[in-house]
Amino acid sequence: MARDRSHYVCQSCGTVHPKWVGRCEGCGAWNTLVEEAAAPPGPGGATTQRRGRAARLEVVPLAGAEEPRPRRTTGLAELDRVVGGGLVPGSAILVGGDPGIGKSTLLIQATARLAEGGLRALYISGEEAVDQVRLRAARLGIAGAPVELAAATSVRDITAALGDGRAPDLVVIDSIQTMYLDTLDSAPGTVAQVRASAADLIRAAKQRGFCLILVGHVTKEGTIAGPRVLEHMVDTVLYFEGERGHQFRILRAVKNRFGATDEIGVFEMTDRGLSEVANPSALFLADRRSDVSGAAVFAGMEGTRPVLVEIQALVAPCAYGTPRRAVVGWDSGRLAMVMAVLDARCGLAIGGHDVYLNVAGGLRVAEPAADLAVAAALVSALTGEPVPADAVVFGEIGLGGEVRPVGQSEARLKEAARLGFGVAWAPVSRSPGRMAAVDVQGFDRLIDLVARLAATAPGER
Repeated sequence: MARDRSHYVCQSCGTVHPKWVGRCEGCGAWNTLVEEAAAPPGPGGATTQRRGRAARLEVVPLAGAEEPRPRRTTGLAELDRVVGGGLVPGSAILVGGDPGIGKSTLLIQATARLAEGGLRALYISGEEAVDQVRLRAARLGIAGAPVELAAATSVRDITAALGDGRAPDLVVIDSIQTMYLDTLDSAPGTVAQVRASAADLIRAAKQRGFCLILVGHVTKEGTIAGPRVLEHMVDTVLYFEGERGHQFRILRAVKNRFGATDEIGVFEMTDRGLSEVANPSALFLADRRSDVSGAAVFAGMEGTRPVLVEIQALVAPCAYGTPRRAVVGWDSGRLAMVMAVLDARCGLAIGGHDVYLNVAGGLRVAEPAADLAVAAALVSALTGEPVPADAVVFGEIGLGGEVRPVGQSEARLKEAARLGFGVAWAPVSRSPGRMAAVDVQGFDRLIDLVARLAATAPGER
């Protein structure tokens, strides 16, 4: 009697191992291998495959005769902005985020808005009972919305229900890690189950033409749990970000086949759920104090939206032998680079101090255009000279101490002018003069900005 065969699959990258090992050879993660049953071998040791006559492939011209179906707006303008203007019929969206950040709250609100607009919306929960979902809806004030609810974890039952009658317009699966196929022996949440369950649900969405939203758990590193192929299978990947100490939540698109990537939507968590923030720049700058040193307003771009945010720096004497660096909302590697340029090219002895950097409001800034704003905040904190209250700063810094131009300067300046800022410190190649009612003061070298801020010669303080 042939014994059952099994293999071990890494739950981080999906690499298959013939036996258990402590460290995955594919991604290097420790203790991530889980035993799964292998497919039964066929005659001659080959895996059994279904054979039959191949179907004729239907080829169609690129310029189709039918008009594409319109996008379905959810009624949440920030969500519609992130996905590219609305939900595309037949698309699959993956939403990830930390536990308790508000993923389920956002999606139940979007589902209710869509259903109130006359469309059929189905919310399937694999983690909560129907009564628990109803309690959340009552707390959010949307208990009367015509949303169809179900509590299920079997993909076979879900696809069978979706194949009967009129197809829904939106289906939310919360979450994909709780779904399972009874044809696989592995437990729900394993690589094989997540991959196969997502493939069946996405196939049903493409065939029936409804929009599918999958909620995904994240690992402690912040990436979506399960196989990496899951992010390749879907059309759009959204991350719901935010600091637990702040009321703001950022919905960011990191992949979008139907719109711009790195687009963000800003929400505020309230006792009635998530409310949209139409003007995030004004909200991020609401509590700004203009007479304090170590702060600079950065004119950034998040996708196609200009966002103004305050960057705060604190430079303190080092109490121990090793200076401390603490960064919130920015890349610590770029902070080290900016500090090295200030030391080597500008003569500032900043490397021996404790340095703390914070992006106010909980926003995470990733673009290199924030280099000049960070440098301005650091020099201001070191010299005690505040940055002018009506000035915005943006520009990339090179290792030679030069200030390099960045893209979409006009959009940044227009947003600054709309919020009442009259001066912009920017790269000199960005046509110095007045642009969008803002006086652009160009800097060719970083040392020029240091001289502009320092009340005394660099290094005396």
